[in-house]
Amino acid sequence: MSAPPRILSIAGSDSSGGAGIQADIKTITMLGGYAMTAITAVTAQNTRGVQGVEVMDPDLVLDQVASCLDDIGADAVKIGMLGSPEIAMLLAERLDSFAGPIVFDPVMVATSGAGLASEATIAAFGALMDIATIVTPNLPELAALTGRETLAEEDIYDVAGELAAKHDTIILAKGGHGEGGEVIDRIVSASGKIGSFGHARIDTRHTHGTGCTLSAALATLLGHGQPLTHAVRLARAFIYAAIENAPGFGEGHGPLGHQAVRSGS
Repeated sequence: MSAPPRILSIAGSDSSGGAGIQADIKTITMLGGYAMTAITAVTAQNTRGVQGVEVMDPDLVLDQVASCLDDIGADAVKIGMLGSPEIAMLLAERLDSFAGPIVFDPVMVATSGAGLASEATIAAFGALMDIATIVTPNLPELAALTGRETLAEEDIYDVAGELAAKHDTIILAKGGHGEGGEVIDRIVSASGKIGSFGHARIDTRHTHGTGCTLSAALATLLGHGQPLTHAVRLARAFIYAAIENAPGFGEGHGPLGHQAVRSGS
């Protein structure tokens, strides 16, 4: 039996288990990876919103990263909620020499609508985009990262391409916040469009942790050695199934059904 890919998730903790580190561990495990963590912040949150946030000391975050990489090592890294610009900049410096794929989910606002990053943290995201293999913003995040208030449907490819070229990375522009009955995710590199994927929109309120789950799945599949576009395809299939199998918990944006999904690796 071959060893599982080692996946390091750098993200915040969700006390209700639907997003952040908790969603990442479930996703990585279900997709056959070995999950490690560096917790950037501890949140008190549930399906109704975020009630409190305590950001970790930046040195402690870096110590967690070093503890994992210097001993066990990693085949891929997922970066999610950061909590402070100091953490973002230190991570960018520490991971600049990392040889494996890095998936950066630029978390700014949770599904509940609660803000999870300051303006200074958002500004520091540029350094992480510079070292990321792929960045996975939703449409509001893509607009914010490019200094726009809103983003028209017809401009998504051009704007994503602008961001990809600026940071020499690949952008997966997630379409869950778009209009219409179909969710369209677009992949764009500095040289232009790579492809797009679409599926029928699921009418559900149980979408807590979708961004965390997708980026963790993508990191795990890249850690397995899957080509990027195929990894995106498999990660999207995983999250679609997790939404379909949501357990129905909570009064607000409920968690996904990670445990009900078979490995797609």
